[in-house]
Amino acid sequence: MPNLKTLIPHSMVIYARDIENITVRSERTSRLLLQRIREAFGKNPGQFISVSEFCQFTGLKEEEVNRYLRH
Repeated sequence: MPNLKTLIPHSMVIYARDIENITVRSERTSRLLLQRIREAFGKNPGQFISVSEFCQFTGLKEEEVNRYLRH
């Protein structure tokens, strides 16, 4: 039987909870950051933010963020 961890890819979408854990900021600050990223990329409220967009906005390396989100 194949290892399920290899079959399930990590998320392409980043959530406020992920930002809280990565940046050690409050939920409110994380939600505001998501809002600022949406505005910067011309997205409507409620549209998802990708890990790539988050990294472009914050300057964090995508490989490091993806590695963090997998654990």
